[in-house]
Amino acid sequence: MAELSILVGTTKGAFLVSGDADRSDWRVSGPYCDGWPINHIIGDPASGTIWAGGGGDWHGAGIWRSDDGGKSWALTRLSKGMMDDWAADDADFAQMIGWTDEPLPFTDEFQQIWSLGLVDGRLYAGTKPARLLVSQDRGDSFERLDGLTDHPSFDSWNPGAAGLVLHTIVGDPTDPARLWIGISAAGVFQTDDSGQTWTRRNRLSNAESCGHHHHPAAPRDGEVGHCVHNLVRAPGDGQLLYQQNHHGVWRSPDGGRSWEDITEGLPSTFGFPIHVHPRDPQTLWTLPLNGDSIGRFPPDAAAAVWRSSDGGQSWQAQRDGLPQAACYFTVLRQAMAGDRRDPAGVYFGTNSGSVFATRDEGNHWSEIARHLPTILSVEVLDRA
Repeated sequence: MAELSILVGTTKGAFLVSGDADRSDWRVSGPYCDGWPINHIIGDPASGTIWAGGGGDWHGAGIWRSDDGGKSWALTRLSKGMMDDWAADDADFAQMIGWTDEPLPFTDEFQQIWSLGLVDGRLYAGTKPARLLVSQDRGDSFERLDGLTDHPSFDSWNPGAAGLVLHTIVGDPTDPARLWIGISAAGVFQTDDSGQTWTRRNRLSNAESCGHHHHPAAPRDGEVGHCVHNLVRAPGDGQLLYQQNHHGVWRSPDGGRSWEDITEGLPSTFGFPIHVHPRDPQTLWTLPLNGDSIGRFPPDAAAAVWRSSDGGQSWQAQRDGLPQAACYFTVLRQAMAGDRRDPAGVYFGTNSGSVFATRDEGNHWSEIARHLPTILSVEVLDRA
């Protein structure tokens, strides 16, 4: 298995973009997972195991696992899709796809897996509509954590444009029982007991300074907008969080108990991904887009990743190596990640099928893969 692999989830399966020890000589392999839409793919650097979650109306929801670096994959199906209904009524079709009428554990409770998280040996999975599952056996079986949907706010959760999705799962290495999750559009939730009970974490640090916004996803009523797009935890301090949501970039010094706006200096309030440095909690990257209703592409059609080295107090555009004219791609919420090397590498994927990488923390970017299907997620498996 390659020392460093970029794990890419797409609308037509999973791909691995593998490099050498120098983070060069990139090679693309795939598609894997029988061409299923893969919303999120993660790896365990200790064992090399890879999990890929996805599905949809046709396949139902499922999670694929590879224990040999992508050479072979096994599927754990969790809910049914349209193909099950077809196969139940058509014996020839059932035989063609190898279908059986074995009951699936969650029947039709959800359609897709949207996010995965490995925390202290437990594999968590977020679904559409928003539910949280956990596996104690590395993905062979799952149970639902009902504490989340038993939250008193459940009836008020509203779907975003992609539906009501649980798209981000963040663990705390200093306390394996502590998790944060992001739901569009219900906001951030936190647990200290491995998901048995949850607290909503969306309060503004200073509501009076927020100002007035007409956008429905903007801060209001003393809370940050609930349409969180991506959530990350800073290294070292388990309480420092950052999020990109539908209306700005935000910082929480206290585990999500309060949020402060750090959008000033960025060219727009709208974007999807955010990534934090593996060792420096004050360094982070985001990729702003021009707006939710005017195209969702880089401002002025010129791509830039924006980096802050002071916790979001100031921002600098990083453009070297990125397209600066007629650039209309979108980078989705789970499509930016990084390695742990020095200097740190950062990677992002586009809906036009390109993967861009930097080996020097964003000073220079290069395209390491192109012409892939629409990229939904990017993660890094670094076994160095």
